[in-house]
Amino acid sequence: MAKDLTEVYKKYKGKWVVLTSGEEKVMAAGSSVDTVVSEARAKGVKKPVLLKVPTKIIPYIGGF
Repeated sequence: MAKDLTEVYKKYKGKWVVLTSGEEKVMAAGSSVDTVVSEARAKGVKKPVLLKVPTKIIPYIGGF
């Protein structure tokens, strides 16, 4: 099921974020994967869900 990540996009443009497994909450954010994974693991996240938030939204329509 699709998640509305509009608020994540607004707040964390261009950053790496670790989301909870249900993708409802940001557990860590920063400019490097290593930093955010370490921070999330320190908070008890065993399997981090990583997302690189784009700096701008560009529509894409799949094709051949």
